[in-house]
Amino acid sequence: MTRTDATRSSAPDVASGAAALGWAAVDVLLVLVFAASGRRTHEHGVTVAGVLDTAWPFIAAYVLAALLLRAWRSPSAVWPTGVVLWLATVGGGLGMRAVSGAGVAPSFQVVTLLVLGVFLLAPRAVALTLRRRRRRVA
Repeated sequence: MTRTDATRSSAPDVASGAAALGWAAVDVLLVLVFAASGRRTHEHGVTVAGVLDTAWPFIAAYVLAALLLRAWRSPSAVWPTGVVLWLATVGGGLGMRAVSGAGVAPSFQVVTLLVLGVFLLAPRAVALTLRRRRRRVA
């Protein structure tokens, strides 16, 4: 192993750290968009406090899942990172909402599963497609 290889394997990659933070920021932003959209649709008012009140269980579940999964290792992967983050965010968020006394009607559960599935998986699927196209061109 060369000195460069040894350095790469033991030192954190700043570019990958920035990418992981970027993916986390996009994911959290999309959870906030989900919460704001739901509040707007149901005429609950789209205020910062209201959106945060709706989003916090899902953001907390996302963060916990990301830490347990060590999502920073492959933040753009659809499988397993994206799928596990999606399902944990939905399940954990709905669970925290239920424990805190917020609504978890079956229709809300279905919408949450579908919308967060699209929001957390579609960007990763697009990134995967773009990476594959670049490889074919190169």
